[in-house]
Amino acid sequence: MAVFLTLLLILGIFGLVAAAASVKVVQQYEHGIVFRFGQVRRGEQLRPGAVRAPGLTVIVPIVERMQKVNRQTITMNVPAQEGITQDNVSVRVDAVVYFRVIDPVKAIVNVQNYGYAVSQIGQTSLRSVIGQTDMQELLGEREKINMRLRTIMDEITDAPWGIRIERVEIKDVSLPEGMKRSMARQAEAERERRARIITADGEFQASKRLAAAAEIMSQDPAALQLRLLQTVVEVSAEKNSTLVMPLPVEILRFFDRMAGGVGTDQTAQAPDKPGLGERLAKAEQELAKAAEQSPPLEGAGEVPPVLGLDEPKKQSPQVGAASDAETPGIEAARQAEAAGQADAARQAEAAGQAGAAQDPLTEEPTPTRRDTAT
Repeated sequence: MAVFLTLLLILGIFGLVAAAASVKVVQQYEHGIVFRFGQVRRGEQLRPGAVRAPGLTVIVPIVERMQKVNRQTITMNVPAQEGITQDNVSVRVDAVVYFRVIDPVKAIVNVQNYGYAVSQIGQTSLRSVIGQTDMQELLGEREKINMRLRTIMDEITDAPWGIRIERVEIKDVSLPEGMKRSMARQAEAERERRARIITADGEFQASKRLAAAAEIMSQDPAALQLRLLQTVVEVSAEKNSTLVMPLPVEILRFFDRMAGGVGTDQTAQAPDKPGLGERLAKAEQELAKAAEQSPPLEGAGEVPPVLGLDEPKKQSPQVGAASDAETPGIEAARQAEAAGQADAARQAEAAGQAGAAQDPLTEEPTPTRRDTAT
C-alpha cells in the first residue's frame, strides 16, 4: 500500500511538471513557432499549428518546442564606415536602420541570428553607396541616399529572410579637417563674389539716378544753387571750426553779363523752356523705362561695362532718335543758350577793344566771356 501511494505521488508530481511545461503565454508583440520533432514544415507547406498567435497556448512536452519571435520594429545602429567617394574624398559615415520581422518562420529557419545579419548587410551596403556617390551628393542629397540604401537592403532581406527594412537614415558624415577648411574658403569666396555683384548693381542703379538729377539741375541754375546751400547746411551742422565755401560759377557769369550788358538780349533770344513740372515728369518716365529694361544682375558675367573711360559713350541711332524725340525743348534751350553766350562774348570783346582805344594808358584788359563761351 505504501509503495502504491509513493507511485501515485511521483506520477502526480510528474503530471504537474508536464502541465506547467506544456502551457505557454505568447505576448501581443510576439509570435510563437512550434517545432514538432524539430520540424515546422511538411514538405513545402507549414504544418498546422506551427505558428501560434498571441495569448495562452499549449504544446506537447518533449514532443514539441516553441520559439518566440519579436515582431516589433527594431532600431539598430550601423557602425561608422570609412570610405572614398567617387570624387576621391575620404569620408566617415554612420547610419541607423529600422526593420521588423514580417514572416517569423523565415526569420527563424532561413537565417541564424537575423539581427547580426541585418547589421552586416547595413555595413556593406553603406560602403558600396559611399563609393558610388560624390561628396556633394553625400552632403546635400541625404534623402536620395537613404532611399538607395533601403532599396539595396530590403531586396536582400525581404523575400529570403522575411525581414522588412522600414527606414535607413544616415546619421553623420565626417570630413577631413583639410577638406573642411577648403570648403569654408570656397563658401567665403562665393559670398564675397555675390556681395561685390550686389554692390556693383547698386552703384549702377545709383548712377542712373544721379545722371537724371544732374540733367534736371543743369536745366535750372537755381536748383544747383539750392543744392549747394543744402550742402553748406549739412557741413556746418558738424560743429566744425573751419568751413570751406566754394565760389559758384554763376556769380562770375553774372558779373560778366553785367559788364557786357547783354543779359536782356540773351533773355530775348532764348526760346521758352519747358516748365519744371514737365521736366520732372519726363525724368521720372525715363527712370521708370530704364528700371524696366535693366533687370537686377544675377552673375558676375552680367555686370555692364563702364562707359566713358576708355572710349566715348556710343549710342545706337534708335536710342539717339528716341532721346531727341522725347526732349526737343531741352535741346532747343541748350542751342539758344549757347548762341546767346557766343553773342555776349563777341559784344563784350568789342566793348573791351573800344575802351582800350579810348584810354591807351590803361593796360588792364576787360574780362571777356571767350573761355566761358568755349
